[in-house]
Amino acid sequence: MTIRKRLIIGFCLMLAVGAIAVIGYMVIGGPEVTLLDAMYMAVVTLSGVGYGEIVDSTHNHGLRIFNMFIVLIGVAVAVYVFSQLTAFLVEGELRNLFRRSRMNKQIAALRQHFIVCGLGKTGWHVVDELIKTHAPFVVIENSKEVIAPLQEGKDSRSSNILYIEGDAADEKVLEQAGIDVAAGLITTLPSDKENLVITVIVRQRNHDIRIISRCSDLGYAERMIKAGANSTVSPSHIGGLRMASELLRPTVVGFLDLMLQQKSRTLRVEQITLSESSAWDGKTLADVNLHERYDLLPLAVRHSTGELQVNPRGPSTLHRGSIIIVLGDNENLMRARADANPSGEQAATITSGQT
Repeated sequence: MTIRKRLIIGFCLMLAVGAIAVIGYMVIGGPEVTLLDAMYMAVVTLSGVGYGEIVDSTHNHGLRIFNMFIVLIGVAVAVYVFSQLTAFLVEGELRNLFRRSRMNKQIAALRQHFIVCGLGKTGWHVVDELIKTHAPFVVIENSKEVIAPLQEGKDSRSSNILYIEGDAADEKVLEQAGIDVAAGLITTLPSDKENLVITVIVRQRNHDIRIISRCSDLGYAERMIKAGANSTVSPSHIGGLRMASELLRPTVVGFLDLMLQQKSRTLRVEQITLSESSAWDGKTLADVNLHERYDLLPLAVRHSTGELQVNPRGPSTLHRGSIIIVLGDNENLMRARADANPSGEQAATITSGQT
């Protein structure tokens, strides 16, 4: 039982003893004892202040016995409450309350962010990537053991993570996480059924959100897509492909690993989406000059017509809705995105397609 619950129980016990004392003084003290007199006697007796007796017990042995009972019980309850209150303050519960309140305000202010359902092994990898790429996100986790490090905030990785303790399949919890204004959601729960339920709920609430669902059983993949998921990922399937790639193309895999694991810089294959008011609308790749100005390597362009142009050349013209796939450092990528879309209106949309 948490300190907060024990503290609540202690206050309830104190109120109960107080109520019993008031009733006892009025019943045993006789008809001349008013409600105010009984309340006064209860307060001075339970608090140990010991002002003069308003309800005279000199010639009433039953009232004196009752009074001693109230004193003993009241002292025991008071000691319990004060000990829990001390623990509440010393062990940081009060600090956690203020932190939780501040975090709720930050979550409520999020727009076009990402929601991660489940903070298991897969969820932590997702969170690490979102942190590295400076993407706004909030985590939903039901396990108190998993949430504990986030509450304590002992390391830099977890101290700034926004989280909600609750069931990700609960629509109210998803609403608290900002599901109606989020750009994307990843559900990484170990149960395919739970991931399927979350997918259905989220798609019903937000038709534009991008949903990525973990799928242990490939048989559930089609169901999840039909339920509204944009994509499903099977850890065992991806692991198998990775092992085969290690065997067939070790140098390529080594390069990708180095790119993902570098600590000095964050190299990624990313995308830049041109908004309706993009400054690059009508310009060519040569005009934009991604390589020289931003040190970014253009790999492909998906035009607004849906055509995918691999290894695009300089004369390739960009239009509103075009998506440029590039390889480069995350800091340079952010500069390019800001120049492409000065208003920042599609900043969240571009990150939803990170690889």
